[in-house]
Parts: sequence; C-alpha cells; structure tokens
Amino acid sequence: MATQTRRARALDRQMDAILAAEGQERKRRWVTNRQLRRMLNNRLSTLGLIVFGVIVLASLAAPLLAPYNPAQMDLTTILKPPSAEHWLGTDKIGRDVLSRILYGGRVSIFVGLGSALGAAVIGVTLGIYAGYVGGWVDKVVFRISEMVMAFPQIVLVLLLVSIVGQSLGNLMIIFIGTGWGSMYRMARSQTLSIREEEYIAALRAFGINKVIVCAKHILPNALGPIMVNVTLSTAMFILQESSLSFLGLGVPMEIPTWGNILNVANDLTILNNAWWMWLPVGLVISIFVLSVNFIGDGLRDSTDPSQQG
Repeated sequence: MATQTRRARALDRQMDAILAAEGQERKRRWVTNRQLRRMLNNRLSTLGLIVFGVIVLASLAAPLLAPYNPAQMDLTTILKPPSAEHWLGTDKIGRDVLSRILYGGRVSIFVGLGSALGAAVIGVTLGIYAGYVGGWVDKVVFRISEMVMAFPQIVLVLLLVSIVGQSLGNLMIIFIGTGWGSMYRMARSQTLSIREEEYIAALRAFGINKVIVCAKHILPNALGPIMVNVTLSTAMFILQESSLSFLGLGVPMEIPTWGNILNVANDLTILNNAWWMWLPVGLVISIFVLSVNFIGDGLRDSTDPSQQG
C-alpha cells in the first residue's frame, strides 16, 4: 500500500512538471508574438528590415540585375564617370562598378551572415549545454572561451590570416573560430538563469534527457538575446571583411567583395578624382551595417524585460 502511494505521488509530481512545461511553452509563444509586434512597431527596426531585404535580394539577383560581368575588363572605358552606359562608372581597369557592387554583396553578406551563424551554432550549443550540466564540462569550456577572448579578435584574425593564407573558406573559419566566445558567454548566462526555473528543476529531477531539456525548453527561451548577438556579429564580420580586403588580407582579389572594390580604389589619385569607385560601395556598406544594427536594436528592445509594457 505504501509503495503504491509513493508511486502515485511520483506520478502526480511528474504530471505537474509536464503541465508546468506545457504552460511555459504556451506563455513563451504568446510572449514571442508580442515581441514580434513590438519590433514591427519600431520604425527604425522596420526600416532596417526593409533595407536589409532590398540589399540582400538585389545581391542574390545580381545575375539578373547586373548590366555586365563583374570581371569583364574594357581598357577603352577606364575610369569612366557615371553615365547611361555605366550607371556608377568604371574602375581603373574598365570594370563596371555597379555590377561589382551587386556581385560583391553576395560574397560579403555570405561571409558576414554565415560566420555569425557558424559562431552562434558553436557558441550557443556549448553555452547552453555546459551551462545546464555544469561541473567540469562548464569549467573546461569556460576556460577555453577565456583563452580565445583574451586577445582582441582583430589581432587574432590578422595573425591567423597571415599563417593559413587568404581564401574565402579560411576567412570564414577564422571568423567563426575567434567569434564564438561572446556567443558562448551570452548563452551560458541565459542558461544559468533559466535552469533555476521551477519547471526546469522538475524536468531535471525526473531524469528527462539533458539534450531534450536544452533543445526544447532552454534554447527557445534564450532565442531573443541569441538573435540580437547574431545581428551584431553579422555587422561586425562584414566590417572586418571589408577592412581586411581593403588592406589586401581578406578574400582573394579575384573574388568581387565590397572590401575588394574599396581595395581597387586604394590610391590617392583615385580618391581625389574618381569618387564613384569608393563612394557608392562605401555608402552601401554603411547603409547595410546600419540596417543590421537597427534590426538588432529592435530585437533587443522587444526582448528586454525592462522595456515590456
């Protein structure tokens, strides 16, 4: 009789834990919808989404929109200013600047967004799992992240690029390898807070698989800060790619990127007399990075509990 009573109580507690988890899931969905509405009501974040979408779509549609092959040279049209034939002029070897900006956007955005997502996958996975299980796993991963973040990221990037050489793949791997630490710290911090919730403690007490708890209950509740970090990292990686390519240390010169377009204009005579070679692409980089930051600000404000009305 006593054994049956204990089993009944255990089943009751397990059912309470399941109901609490389901209630938390319904609450999370309601909060997510509310946060989305708050973000769309933010004019700057909405503007950022529109500008981001326009630039991304234009870059993806480069084969349809670009009037010329970005690698096509015409020595009879060197350094031609904007005209009906070349809307943004030509560079110092006769390539169409508009076509290179459109095609360059595909690579630069891919590097920035791909590196940010790669860093997020590694950092968030390690942060959530290590933060949830704790113990030696958490200590080891935390020490590794400290070593990665002990040096300024741009210094590590420059050092690694000089060691492994220039290529698109190498640059993305270096960005991911040096950028996951901040994602890990953020995800770990969120997990340490969420795992103290009663429904998480109940799930843990009843031996629910750790991976299931992390993926189904902790990750969804940490998505807001994660998305904010991804947007900020995207902007940072695009600026770093542009800076490195401008210095001749980023993506190989034969691949059109926004940074490589600026690199071609790295000449005092061109800076003074051929503004169309650097001003349009500089504006595109600035506008795109601003749009990403506006999106990040909107996500941050909509997910910040102190901003909730």
